[in-house]
Amino acid sequence: MAVKNTTQVLIGGKIITLSGYESEEYLQKVANYMNSKLTELSQIPGYSRQAQETRHTLLSLNIADDYFKAKRQAEMFEEDLEAKDREMYDLKHDLINGQVELDHARKEAEEHARQVQTLQDKITELEKELEELLN
Repeated sequence: MAVKNTTQVLIGGKIITLSGYESEEYLQKVANYMNSKLTELSQIPGYSRQAQETRHTLLSLNIADDYFKAKRQAEMFEEDLEAKDREMYDLKHDLINGQVELDHARKEAEEHARQVQTLQDKITELEKELEELLN
């Protein structure tokens, strides 16, 4: 069973205790992300004059927006990976077919070479017989 980690982080100027099964570094990274979002939103004119509930809603909307953008990007990467896997499978299939055709062509070439050698031997034999008949 995983060990539950607890760490104190600073979010929005307040010390908060976070705990979870992730590493302390991960929990700090989450807090850092929250702080960067808060900083980003606080730079928008009029944000600080909004009601606390409105600011929390805007923060939540921004985080949800980041989540869905990251999720869509991950889906696109997965689709790209699947397409590349299919392409790689097709290329491997083509390579195997090419190797089979090459092996077949080599065997045919060897067979033709044997036939040519046999025919050359036969020509040599017939030339000797013709020479003997002419002498």
